[in-house]
Amino acid sequence: MSILVVGSLHLDVVLNAPHLPELDETVTGHNVAYVFGGKGGNQAIAAARMGGHVHFAGRAGQDSFGDMIRETFAQTSVDTAQLQLDPGASGMSAAIVNDAGDYGAVIVSAANLRIEAEKITIPDGCRVVLLQNEIPEAVNLSVARKASAAGAQVWLNAAPARDLSADFVAYVDLLIANRGEAAFYGDLPDTLDRMVTLGAEGVSYQGQAHKGHKVDVVSTHGAGDAFVGALAACVSGGRCIADSIGFAQAAAALHVSLPVEDRAGMDHHAVTRFADAYDSR
Repeated sequence: MSILVVGSLHLDVVLNAPHLPELDETVTGHNVAYVFGGKGGNQAIAAARMGGHVHFAGRAGQDSFGDMIRETFAQTSVDTAQLQLDPGASGMSAAIVNDAGDYGAVIVSAANLRIEAEKITIPDGCRVVLLQNEIPEAVNLSVARKASAAGAQVWLNAAPARDLSADFVAYVDLLIANRGEAAFYGDLPDTLDRMVTLGAEGVSYQGQAHKGHKVDVVSTHGAGDAFVGALAACVSGGRCIADSIGFAQAAAALHVSLPVEDRAGMDHHAVTRFADAYDSR
């Protein structure tokens, strides 16, 4: 069974600095990296690295950032036949990571706001369609309708937090949100299946607490995407959501404990070894 990820693509400019700047403050940093990003792209590659058969639909520009995005995808197993080409600029973000591994970021959506929903199709054998809030809701709603008609589960990683229409929520089978986002969505119907991620504290799902991993953090940037991608890979492989949470947590924990340049080497074998070593402590 396969996964379709429909979402955003950014080229992230990641700056390392002692702390995030205050208003009117200039901080001297000590490193800069250009990193493939966007919640959609990150989750697609994370799911593929964790063993999922992944298709991606989104949009990138005809600029140098778009070239880097396409080159990154080419080094993975993600099927990008539905990657649209935009005549303008690609999406991008600038993130500042402090010495504690926490970060702040600014995104510019650009091509992500011009995804043509009518061109997106649900692949045969698709089990999970994964959406996020970094693209217009009209696109998410169109894809969710198609996914429901095709018998696929619709997952929404509801980040960043924004108002959701009742029409769209009616198609969502699983809403994944962090603690702050979950509070924002407190008025959604109780019948909606929800998962709340709590960082190192773990995950809450269907009233059950799933304890997290305590690791030395290099950077939390992209941890949520690593978790969601790994979760989708497990479920598309036949496991239920509850039984997939432990593996997804291990993937996120390993992700935050590695330098950015080492994360490309993460796969499901590395996560399994990490989880086994952690459990044997």
